[in-house]
Amino acid sequence: MSSTTPEPGSSTSTARPAAPYGAPDGVHHAPWWAYLSLAASTSVIGSYVGLSKLLVLVFPVFLLAWLRFGMAAVFMLPWLKRGPTEAPLSGRTRLLLFLESFFGNFLFSICLLFGMKHSSAVVAGVIMAGIPATVALMSWLFLRERIAPRTVAGIAMAVGGIALVALNKSGASAGGETSGWGALLLVGAMCCEASYVVIGKSLTANLSPRRISALINLWGLVLVTPLGIWQAMSFDFSGVLPKDWGLLLFYAIAASTVTVWLWMRGLQHVSAAKAGVFMVFLPISTAVIGLVFLGERMSGVQLLAYALALAGVVLATWPGTERRG
Repeated sequence: MSSTTPEPGSSTSTARPAAPYGAPDGVHHAPWWAYLSLAASTSVIGSYVGLSKLLVLVFPVFLLAWLRFGMAAVFMLPWLKRGPTEAPLSGRTRLLLFLESFFGNFLFSICLLFGMKHSSAVVAGVIMAGIPATVALMSWLFLRERIAPRTVAGIAMAVGGIALVALNKSGASAGGETSGWGALLLVGAMCCEASYVVIGKSLTANLSPRRISALINLWGLVLVTPLGIWQAMSFDFSGVLPKDWGLLLFYAIAASTVTVWLWMRGLQHVSAAKAGVFMVFLPISTAVIGLVFLGERMSGVQLLAYALALAGVVLATWPGTERRG
């Protein structure tokens, strides 16, 4: 796929341009494929959660991240080329690209992985359910997006639904105690993921989704390289089976390439606050994988909670009556 080929939502496409930052909800109706891209991105993330757990059993965390970014960087080399209609990177855009990778790739992974070691699954689920609300708050503070009451209600329904899933998921059998340090790390992970959405919205105004994906992946590779090399020096690569290398390659392409590109593609046409609501598809897709492939069962309360979360997405994104100035 050539980096100069126009894609939906890029600056060379004839698709409807993104609404100006701060435009009130209801003025701009995003195309259906933008919502589909956001839902697909978080659904794919949720579906490979189990895969990443299998890989962590084979590779140390930082080595796994290093190999993932390295493989994806090779795949995305053509995406680094500047498009014919794109302006050279400004100092502000370079800084945003670094921050996007630092918060969304590097710091998020560290906070989440180490926070999970000191927290129960229930507490972790409830904290991470706050991502849509955090995105809405940050988009209001930093992007000056005016959020319609209906979008606020949709966010509340989505957060409430996923929080209910987290509280009901393990019930009284939820093992593990949560330390203050563990909870703080998970709050940090939640804020990092919200920052990823808000910063990404700013980047899509000037860069194509493919180039954003390639550049932030490259920054992720740079940031994790010292830690990756440190763990690689004592790692026995001869013990890695061919199937594990295959899984790693699939994980690298899915996690660093496909999901990021889909997310940035959708963000070009959807406000950050509305995009944050689509984070609910992550736990939903994870649950579906468990039902279909792992023989897990879903309780009536969980089914109600997921329905509430999906209703929140519909409420927040359903086209409203266009206002006229």
